[in-house]
Amino acid sequence: MHEISISAEELFSIGGFHVTNTLVMTWFVMAFLAIISIVFIRRLKLAPSGFQNGAEVVYEGILGLLAPMFGGREIAEKYFPFLATIFVFIITANWFGIAPLLPALGMFHEGHEGVRVFVPFFRSSASDINFTLALAFVSITAVQWFGIVALGAWKHTAKFLNFKSPIDFFIGILELFSEVSKTISFSFRLFGNVFAGEVLLMIVSFLLPYVGPIPFLFLEIFVGFIQALVFTMLTAIFIKIATAEHH
Repeated sequence: MHEISISAEELFSIGGFHVTNTLVMTWFVMAFLAIISIVFIRRLKLAPSGFQNGAEVVYEGILGLLAPMFGGREIAEKYFPFLATIFVFIITANWFGIAPLLPALGMFHEGHEGVRVFVPFFRSSASDINFTLALAFVSITAVQWFGIVALGAWKHTAKFLNFKSPIDFFIGILELFSEVSKTISFSFRLFGNVFAGEVLLMIVSFLLPYVGPIPFLFLEIFVGFIQALVFTMLTAIFIKIATAEHH
């Protein structure tokens, strides 16, 4: 039996540190991307072919979306490494989470009333609210750092703590709360969509095994791409706002 759990399942613990299946998936994705990056860098050619062609298409595609937003290709290239890392990491984690093989690997343990429950070794990273909260925190923290680098610590802080007048002070406090709300909305948007997709695939697989899940699998592939793109583009918009002069 495979039960639906909103929280990640614990696989084992190391010195009191609980290792869950979503954490194992995150480590797996990180290792996969690290290996691919190392191999790709060592095989770079002046005349691209094969995988390098695909990578350059993705590079130009993401940069093409960012350039108009930042007002030029040169500025977009400045923030590209961070934004591209977010996009590639999220989309890889999302797609690995719905891969036919990985979620099928697992073990059985005794559940409620002695029922044997299947626990997968790998579960979609973004189906864990801890993962999406951490990712959102990293994103918003980076946004603040880019703002400080672009404007200086004093000018950037003045957006949130402005004592020129009571109205400016009140607006600054609202801006501060807005930054906190971004973290919450970021995390719950990604978590909600990925977890809902995971539940959908599980239910359809139970009702219509083998053939039934196929259309929904393609749907979730598309949703995984859209969620990675939305997270990345919103981060880019917030960077643009944070690095703009405050008037």
